Amino acid sequence: MDTIAPKTPAALPFAAWQAMSPAAAAREVQARGAALPPALRAAALAWLRPERELAAEMEGWSGLTSGRSERAGVSALHPLRGIPYFLKDLFDLAGAPTQAGSTFLNSVRGTPKRDSAIVRRLGELGAVCAGKTHLVEFAAGLFGDNAHYGDCPHPHFPDRLSGGSSSGSAALVAAGVVPFAIGTDTGGSVRVPAAFCGLYGFRLSPGGDFIRDAVPLSPTLDTAGWFTANAGDMLAAWKALVPCRAAARGSLVGAEPRGCFLPAKSLGIPFDPDTAAACDRAAAAFARPADQATTRALFASWHDAIDAYTVTALGEAHAVHRDWLAPYREHYDAAIWQRFSDGGRFPAGKQRAAAATIDAVKSGFRQYFASHDCLVLPATPFPALRKADCTPEARKALLALTTPASLAGLPVLTIPVPLPSGLTTGLQVILPVATSAVVPWVCSGGL
Repeated sequence: MDTIAPKTPAALPFAAWQAMSPAAAAREVQARGAALPPALRAAALAWLRPERELAAEMEGWSGLTSGRSERAGVSALHPLRGIPYFLKDLFDLAGAPTQAGSTFLNSVRGTPKRDSAIVRRLGELGAVCAGKTHLVEFAAGLFGDNAHYGDCPHPHFPDRLSGGSSSGSAALVAAGVVPFAIGTDTGGSVRVPAAFCGLYGFRLSPGGDFIRDAVPLSPTLDTAGWFTANAGDMLAAWKALVPCRAAARGSLVGAEPRGCFLPAKSLGIPFDPDTAAACDRAAAAFARPADQATTRALFASWHDAIDAYTVTALGEAHAVHRDWLAPYREHYDAAIWQRFSDGGRFPAGKQRAAAATIDAVKSGFRQYFASHDCLVLPATPFPALRKADCTPEARKALLALTTPASLAGLPVLTIPVPLPSGLTTGLQVILPVATSAVVPWVCSGGL
């Protein structure tokens, strides 16, 4: 039987936070953070901005909204004004340590003197960083476990984990502490916790401005992303953060996206029955099942995707950590140290095979998107897991669903799917470009 956490404060949408005075909003963040169960607070919250400092940051925006005409201008230029958010601790915030879920990184790099690009952009949009969040050490995991700060519990089912690696960011949005949080996604680190915690999530593509200055796991696969608790806030964040003119966002050929979904039974991995039924039902509301030819073509290109992901991600992680593995061995989680060390031992043949698989995955998606607007498939084959169930087999099942979009470098909108138990899963809406008109269609009620 699941252990249900004490009721957390109801999540407030962006508009409710923007209606508060700066002092009230800062006080609300502090109160909601203080109300967290101790285990969740310790495992999710890396640093919380002091109330007075947070209020002062927000005060800068309140002065701009005194007149009606000014309010209209501020809304257009600074659509996220007054929104408190949390930042995954892979990104730098001037004056605050960046540990990336470890205990030693700040001693190696030093406390940052400059904000990361995504922090600077959010500041331009009016959002205010309320703190930093813990994660799986160096973002190397999907479950939300961390040997140093504690495994991150699901905010509503504390005997289960939140999912990771963006565990703290997802858990604190789901707990209602803030309405918005930044994460990253290499192999599913936005998609999995969004699904487990019942959130909307968005991952961008590798190589963008927002990810280049984050602490890397796998530079060619890493992406930035974010979480919100509802569709309206996701749409607001997407409009603000996806850099393009409104006219460049594209349009749908018809009234609905040309999309297919892959039914759970077609995916070749064990599914929890309730999860399979719920995902198929939710996907059928806005896409048709993929025909056999489409399914065969996609699966042929995805063959060996997990192996290709593992070789690429761990090989690049080894390169990032090469100079730290020996001197800081005792400071790493032993399992992560071993994985990063092993990443330097893949033979050239395996590396060539991984590169060929990535090319095949990208080619398969290019062919698919020549005649489709989106591809829909489950984000997870089961709801949030208990620690004992976080096995290599469970990790492989998750990667079977997440690695195709990761290897192709594609943006993905994750939408929550409720289950009869009260737990959640999610759908991945895989997109050809981050500016896809599918995003507002889904978030505005196309479902």
